[in-house]
Amino acid sequence: MTTAPVRPGGPVHEGHPRRWAVLAVMVLSLMSIILDNTVLNVTLRTLTDPRHGLGASHSQVEWVLSAYTLAFAATLFTWGVLGDRMGRRRVLLLGLGLFGLSSLAGAYAGSPEQLVAARACMGVSGAAVLPSTLATIAAVFPLQERPKALGIWAASVGFALGIGPVTGGLLLARFWWGSVFLVNVPIVAVCLVAVVLLVPETRGAAGKRVDAAGLLLSIAGLVLLVHAVIEAGRTGGLARPTVWGTGLAGLGLLGVFLWHERRTAEPSLELGFFRLKAFSTAVAAVGFVSFAMMGFLFFSAFYLQSVRGYTPLQAGSCTVALAVANVVCGPLSTVLVRSIGPRNVCAAGMLAVAASLSGVVLVTQHAPLWLILVLFAALGAGVACVMPTAAVSIMNAIPREKAGVASAMNNTVRQLGGALGVAVLGSVLGAAYRSGIEDELAVLPPSARHEAGESLDATLLAAGRLGVSGLAGPARQAFVDAMHLAAGAAAVVALAGALAVLRWLPSTTPQQPPAAGPVPGRARTDRTKAQGS
Repeated sequence: MTTAPVRPGGPVHEGHPRRWAVLAVMVLSLMSIILDNTVLNVTLRTLTDPRHGLGASHSQVEWVLSAYTLAFAATLFTWGVLGDRMGRRRVLLLGLGLFGLSSLAGAYAGSPEQLVAARACMGVSGAAVLPSTLATIAAVFPLQERPKALGIWAASVGFALGIGPVTGGLLLARFWWGSVFLVNVPIVAVCLVAVVLLVPETRGAAGKRVDAAGLLLSIAGLVLLVHAVIEAGRTGGLARPTVWGTGLAGLGLLGVFLWHERRTAEPSLELGFFRLKAFSTAVAAVGFVSFAMMGFLFFSAFYLQSVRGYTPLQAGSCTVALAVANVVCGPLSTVLVRSIGPRNVCAAGMLAVAASLSGVVLVTQHAPLWLILVLFAALGAGVACVMPTAAVSIMNAIPREKAGVASAMNNTVRQLGGALGVAVLGSVLGAAYRSGIEDELAVLPPSARHEAGESLDATLLAAGRLGVSGLAGPARQAFVDAMHLAAGAAAVVALAGALAVLRWLPSTTPQQPPAAGPVPGRARTDRTKAQGS
C-alpha cells in the first residue's frame, strides 16, 4: 500500500484520519526496541555460565551491553536526519527489518564475539526505529492532540522498562538464554506488516540534500565520546589514555561538526534551535533524568540479586511498580500540563526522581519489600512527568519538517545521559565498595585480595571458593553503604535538573513555528548580511 508523503503545511495539521492506529503501531515498534535491552539485563549472569550460556568473561559481558549503547547513540542523530530527508516510514521499515534479523542472529550466536557483533547491529537498527516513531507521531497528530499522543508514547517506554526484566526472568526459567532475543522476532514481524498497511509516509521539506560530511563527523565524534564514557565506567576512572584521549578526540570532532554546521548551506542540525529555552532546557532535562534513572536501575539490579538473593524473575518483578506508575502518570502528566504548565510538571517530576533516590538511604540488607516498591513507583512517576513534557516542548519548539532531528536530539541526549549515569555512578559505587571492603579482605590470601575487591559478586565468589563464610555479611553491607553514596550523587543530579527546569523552561507549551519560518539565530544572521550588502 503506498501513501503520498505528508509534509508540513498540508492536511496533517487537522490530523491524519488513522492517527490513533498509527500511534498504536509506533508504540509497539518502540516497545520492541526498549524490551530488547531490559530483557537482557537479567540474562547477563547466565551468559557467563559455560554450560547454560556462552562462558563469557566479565569484559565480554560488558561489551554485550556496551556495543549496543555505542552503536545506538552514535547513529541516532544520523537516522533522524535521514528520516526527515528520505521519509520516516521508509527508515522505520529498514530499521525494523534489520533489528529483527539482528535479534535472530543474537539468539543463535555461538560465541561472545558473535553476540557482541549482533548487539552492535541491533544498536544501529534500533537507532533507526526510535526517532522515526516520535517524528511520525508529531507529523500525523494536530497540535492539540499531540501532548496526549506523546504522553502515551513516553508511558510505553516506562512500561517496557518495567516488564522487560519480568519477561526475561520468565523466559530464562523455561527456555535457553537465546529466547530473550528470539522473542522480538514475531513482534517485529507484526510491526512490519502494520507499518506497511497503516502508517503514511512523512518527511520534512522536499529537495534538501543530505549533509554527508556533517553526519559522518557526528557519528565519528559520538562513537569516540560514548566509547570514552563506557571505558570510564569499566575501568573506574579517567586516568587511562583510552578514556581521556578518546573522550577529547570525540569532543574535538563534535566541535568540528558544530563548526561545519554553522557554515554549510543545508545543515543537519540548526544550532539556532539551542537558543530556544523550550528546546535546550527540555533536552537538558531529558539528560538529567536519564542519568539518574539508569544509575538507579544499574545498582538496584545488583542489590536485588546479589544482596537480597532474588532470582532474575523476582528481581524483575520489582520493576513492575515502575512500569505501573509510568503508565498511570504518563497520560496524567499531559493533563497537568494544561492546568499548571510544563515548567511545574517537569520540575515536580525531577523532584520526585530526586526524592526516590534520596529514599535509597533508608534501604538496608533486609529492608521491607514495600519500601523498595515505593521507591520504584516514585521513580516511575517522576520519569513519567518529565519525559512526555520534555518531548512535547522539544517537538513543538521547532518546525514540523525538522521533527526527525528533534526526536533524534531527544533520544541521543537520553542515551548519553543513561550511559553517563551507569559510568559515573558505577564508578562511584565501585570506588566506595572497594574502600569499604578493603579491611575485611585481610582474611583472604594476599594474592586473592585485589580480584576479590573488584565487586560484590567477586567478593562472594572468592569467599565461597576459599571457604571464608564470615565475609559475605560485611561484603553485602559494604555494597549497601556504597549504594547509598551513589544514590545520593544521583539525587543531586536530579535536583540540579529540577532547578534548571524551574529557571529556564517556559511556563507554557510553545506553539510550533511555521515550516517555512526562519530558524532562530539564523534569521538575524541573514538580516545582517542583507543590511551589509
